[in-house]
Amino acid sequence: MLGRWKKPPVEEEQQPRGYDDFELRLGDVMRGERATLGKSLLDVQRELKIKATYVAAIENADPSVFQTQGFIAGYVRSYARYLELDPDWAFQRFCAESGFTVAHGMSPKASSARKAATVAATGAKIDPFADPNASFVPRGESFWAKIEPGAIGSTAVLLALVGVIGYGGWSVLQEIQKVQLAPVDQAPGVASDTTGLPSDPVLTAGLDEASGVIARSPSSEALDRLYRPQALDTPVLVPRDGPIATLDPRAYGALIDESAEDRLNATSRQLAAVIGGELEGDDVQVVEEGAPELALVAVRPSWVRVSSADGSVLFEKILDSGERYVLPATEEAPMLRTGNAGGVYFAVNGQAFGPAGKSGSVVKNIALTEVSISDAFAAVDLAADDLVADMFKVAQNTAAN
Repeated sequence: MLGRWKKPPVEEEQQPRGYDDFELRLGDVMRGERATLGKSLLDVQRELKIKATYVAAIENADPSVFQTQGFIAGYVRSYARYLELDPDWAFQRFCAESGFTVAHGMSPKASSARKAATVAATGAKIDPFADPNASFVPRGESFWAKIEPGAIGSTAVLLALVGVIGYGGWSVLQEIQKVQLAPVDQAPGVASDTTGLPSDPVLTAGLDEASGVIARSPSSEALDRLYRPQALDTPVLVPRDGPIATLDPRAYGALIDESAEDRLNATSRQLAAVIGGELEGDDVQVVEEGAPELALVAVRPSWVRVSSADGSVLFEKILDSGERYVLPATEEAPMLRTGNAGGVYFAVNGQAFGPAGKSGSVVKNIALTEVSISDAFAAVDLAADDLVADMFKVAQNTAAN
């Protein structure tokens, strides 16, 4: 009954612990900043030239790892500046957490590296980063690790296939080159009959197996007579200057006489009559007449470009009023391109044709031949058009001068 009135003990409720409830040490801050930069201990060692074991000792606030106590302050401050922290604050936190105090320059703690026996006696840990066989150190692959068994098998099959194909080709080549000899009852002989030698019998070179007699070979003198060219009774002469010898110097050239000249004129007249035309006097046409002259005449300032059949530019210029350009004689007709086509006219043997187009327009691909010009453009009456007549006269006078 008495226990019923006794109140049970009230347990204190545990509140959730926040970020400020935990003790934040210097190593936690440095490791967080290093993780923010994305750097490992080896990266810091490579960039700051400080051993990774020393960097880890700074984060763990363990001054016993350092061989020389006098360098601890510099290492801590350099690592703090690398992490963009306050160097003095970082060194004070390191001293507070590790119990490290700055030693005087003449004290034993500021001396050089300790002996190995002293380190072993204190039970210091071995540097994991100095061990070349550490588990985190990357190692290169061996030569045999790069060879796959499947590749060895494929190579063996390929070599075997090449060997089989090579042996088969060699066997076929041997069969092709093989020569078989069939035995015969009578051995072949070579006989030749020499003509023109009545005193010598038939000469046979070889062995007559049936009679067992060796045939006599012909002498060198007999062979010489056999293959000697036959002598001609009368020499054959071929004149080297036969066509020249048939020419009569009295009928051609500067030494021709009057009678021969009259005969040449008569022959020319007869030839002209046969062709279909009676020639006057002694004129004989032996070449084709020249092509008619075709020229471009500018009545107004106009730009012209004349191109050959292969596309090369023969003439390109702005022709002023009264200026003309005579087209050269070519196998294929050149092409004309002009601006202000109304100011460009054509002159074919003095006859005016044109204009090439409307005033201010651009025309191109005009074939410059007598037939195409006369068919495509109308003839111009110079008596009716004073401007064109004046420009043609100026162009003719300019060409004559």
